[in-house]
Amino acid sequence: MKEEIIIAGFGGQGVLSMGKILAYAALMDNLEVTWMPSYGPEQRGGTANVTVILSDSPISSPILDSYDTAVILNQQSLDKFEACIKPGGTLIYDSYGIHRAPTRTDITVHRIDAMEATFEMESAKTYNMVVLGALLKIKPLVPMESVIKGLKKTLPERHHHLIPMNEAAIIRGMQLTE
Repeated sequence: MKEEIIIAGFGGQGVLSMGKILAYAALMDNLEVTWMPSYGPEQRGGTANVTVILSDSPISSPILDSYDTAVILNQQSLDKFEACIKPGGTLIYDSYGIHRAPTRTDITVHRIDAMEATFEMESAKTYNMVVLGALLKIKPLVPMESVIKGLKKTLPERHHHLIPMNEAAIIRGMQLTE
């Protein structure tokens, strides 16, 4: 198994954190992992993306120009990365802020309403966890137990009281894809 993923959006949406939690979860599941962030100098509000590769065998390079799965959270990222998804690949996008829907017909496209879900939950800070839940429902790459371990590893201990809220957001994201 090898999954090459790009997660892209604005800085401040939790793009890099989502990739890091997924990477740590895969490590906890004894997979080979690369995590390669990319962001502009403005960080919050600028574009940001992270490439995550999960594999059960050694990974030769973290540099990719095409992806099995793309998780897209804004129009600029959709414009940039839609063409980079491998034929037969998967595109997951949040409809909030997207004014031109994906047009590819040779990939599987999943629209999720993650931002609306965070409004319903009254917890905008869990946006990235809702999106992660949708990704894990569509592509069950790692089990929930490993994701929780990944959360514990990435969140500072002073924020561990937020783990149940994040777990609820992941579950809500999984429900968005049913």
